[in-house]
This record gives sequence, structure tokens and C-alpha cells, in this order.
Amino acid sequence: MTSISLRSTGLAVFAIALCMSLSAPFAQTKLSRNEIINSLQGAQQKVEITADQLRQAAADQIKKYPGDNSTEVLPLAAKLAQLRQFNLEVTFDFNSSRIRPASYETVGLIADALHTPYLAGQRFFVVGHTDAKGDRMYNLELSQRRADAIRDALITTFRVPAGQLAAVGLGEEQLRDPAKPDSEVNRRVQLINIGF
Repeated sequence: MTSISLRSTGLAVFAIALCMSLSAPFAQTKLSRNEIINSLQGAQQKVEITADQLRQAAADQIKKYPGDNSTEVLPLAAKLAQLRQFNLEVTFDFNSSRIRPASYETVGLIADALHTPYLAGQRFFVVGHTDAKGDRMYNLELSQRRADAIRDALITTFRVPAGQLAAVGLGEEQLRDPAKPDSEVNRRVQLINIGF
């Protein structure tokens, strides 16, 4: 009886070790402020795009190419792609701009990164994105409210200087995965470094 028990225990330990070794490469790493800093530092020269221009470009896109899903690339997308940026997942209540409590840790990491000397004095767009579910103009407005909520939390709760941040909502006009417009991967927040 004892040898069977020991053999079973040994097999169980082996099975657990095997599962851990197989899943290790797929384990998700925890977000760190250093990842944010490394992705955002090294600002390029001053960017000649304003938050108002981005908002207007997204609204114009919806008017120019009406329909359920965005079919064209946002005209300023190529310029934005050249800038230092970082994508984050910040979750909100459904159909709301209320940041879920679980996401305040992520917002705090953003603030920690922005308070470092590496990023001090630089300005950033806080860009909100949605998936393609629902009306495009509604998604544009919702993403703006969510970007505003993150900006406000960074300023009021985490004391990031207001002049350092501009909130921009792009709705579904710049999908991360256009092949899967309804995918949750498209619901994200971007920090984009726009220089000094």
C-alpha cells in the first residue's frame, strides 16, 4: 500500500512539473512601469498633430465612409505609427466610462512611468479605442469619454501634470486587428509620445 501511495505521489509531482514546464513559455508576464518607459522614451522631434485634428479625422472618416465597420485606414495612421507608443488594457464597465477598480493598478503604472525623469516634460496622447460592435459614431463618443476618464484619473488621483496629457477617442477607426473587428484585442488604450 505504501509503495503504491509513493508511486502515485511521484507521478502526481511529475505531472505537475510537466504541466508547469509546458505552460511556462505561454505564461503572461506582468506589466511593469519599465516596459512602459522603454516603449515611450526617446521622443522624436515635436509632432505636428493635435488632439483636435485626430478627433476631427476620425469623425470625418465616419462621414466619408459610412457603414457598420470602418473600411479605410485613418489618414493620420501612418504618422501615428511612427511615434513611440504603448498599448494597454484598461477595462471599463459595459457601455460606460467608469474605470473598473481592477484597472487602477494599470493606470497607476502609467502614472509611475510618466513621473520618471525619462519621460518628464514630454507630452502624450491618451488614445481610447473600441471594437466594431455598435454604431461607429457612438463608439467614437464612448472612446472619447473613456480616454477622458483615464486622463482625469492620471491627473487627479496620480498627480500627472495636466499639460502633459491630451485625451483622444478614435472609436473603431484604428482597429488593432481589422480581420477581427469585434475582437476584444481592439478595445485598448494607447499612450503615444508626442514630444516636448
